[in-house]
Amino acid sequence: MSRSILIVDDDKLTCETLKRALSEEYTVYSASNGQEALDIIEKGEPVDVILSDLMMPGLTGLDILDRINALQYKAVVILITGQGTIDTAVQAMKLGAYDYLVKPIHLDRLSLLIEKAIENKRIKEENIQLKNKIKESYSSVNVVGSSSEMRNIMDIVRRVSSTTASVLIAGESGTGKELIANIIHYNSSRSNGPFIKVNCAAFAEGVIESEIFGHEKGAFTGAISSKKGRFELAHGGTLFLDEVGDLPLGVQVKLLRFLQEHTFERVGGNKTQQVDVRILSATNRNIESMLKEGSFREDLYYRLKVITIEVPSLREREGDIEELARFFFKKYSEIHNRHITGISDETMAIIKSYDWPGNVRELMSFAESCVVLARDNYITNDDIPEYLFPMHNRNQHNAVGVLEENERQLIVDTLKSTRGNKVEAAKILGIGLRTLYRKLERYQNGKTPFPESYL
Repeated sequence: MSRSILIVDDDKLTCETLKRALSEEYTVYSASNGQEALDIIEKGEPVDVILSDLMMPGLTGLDILDRINALQYKAVVILITGQGTIDTAVQAMKLGAYDYLVKPIHLDRLSLLIEKAIENKRIKEENIQLKNKIKESYSSVNVVGSSSEMRNIMDIVRRVSSTTASVLIAGESGTGKELIANIIHYNSSRSNGPFIKVNCAAFAEGVIESEIFGHEKGAFTGAISSKKGRFELAHGGTLFLDEVGDLPLGVQVKLLRFLQEHTFERVGGNKTQQVDVRILSATNRNIESMLKEGSFREDLYYRLKVITIEVPSLREREGDIEELARFFFKKYSEIHNRHITGISDETMAIIKSYDWPGNVRELMSFAESCVVLARDNYITNDDIPEYLFPMHNRNQHNAVGVLEENERQLIVDTLKSTRGNKVEAAKILGIGLRTLYRKLERYQNGKTPFPESYL
């Protein structure tokens, strides 16, 4: 991979010395003044690091830095400064410079700093690419399901994503509430900020407050140092409170205060913290029943549910089952390197008629299991578990299975008696030789393997 440096210095000797020293390791461009450097940049030359003198006639190193920021040019800037301009160099770092070197320049330190700068640039670019991939994967156009129920939900999601309103996502476990939260965040103006998740049901009552709001050193036994909570980590982005119905009442009070005033204190602290965070929450519990029981605060409930999105169960959107099943079969075929080419109509009818109490999560797990255990590259009734079959069809299905296994065993026994002679075995069985071969191919992956010499 080509690595390139632009050296900018009005001192010709310095410029030539640096160019000779760095040319073996890097592609080096040079400029004797700021305008010449900008001409190189605006021509589109691929530069990783700009090594510029801070004080030059005409355009200074700061001017170059300003121009790079305005152009959003993806180069790392290292400034060269004299003893009298260190304060200016430090100020330049606040404006986006990576670092500075004080004259006279030590080449070993310069090489080390350039390597660190290039690595820093690479990591930033990879992070940007990763974020873009995540954003793309959570685009609303990638949501599987074209039922009217899902179209209505995605219409609401598109409208709320561009706002800062709190959203409560309700629905049974496994319906895709977290997916909805991801889509809202990654399609919002906060998509470049952090998306922090906390499962409120995963922590004991004495721990969840510290997880969300953080704590100070000595706040409780074991608090050997201060710790930022999820609110501080989510600054500038979104905090997703999953299973919010499991929050203890004491934590609910503190969360309500944040929603009202946008401030909080860490556990054991008295310093008021202020952060810019959007709240998304989800629950599979009936919050309105909890209000009557007194286990959830009514004022908090209405703060959380500025917008409510009700995600229906899979059995309530039958039209999406086939689409989701085919999507998951394709996905796991690629993951597990299995060449699954299709599903029989009868099998798909059974999949569509099942209630799926575990919702999309259960269907996803089922599809992966089928792909991994499939006997062939075509999914049939033989590849799906018994519990999927309607009760009135189970006995019939079991009977067919018994008949097939008996036939299979008869073929095994006949081949044994003929010592693997298929022509003779076909005559004894009263079937054609081609029929026997077809049955051997069909049954060879069954519960009782055929001896290899018979296949």
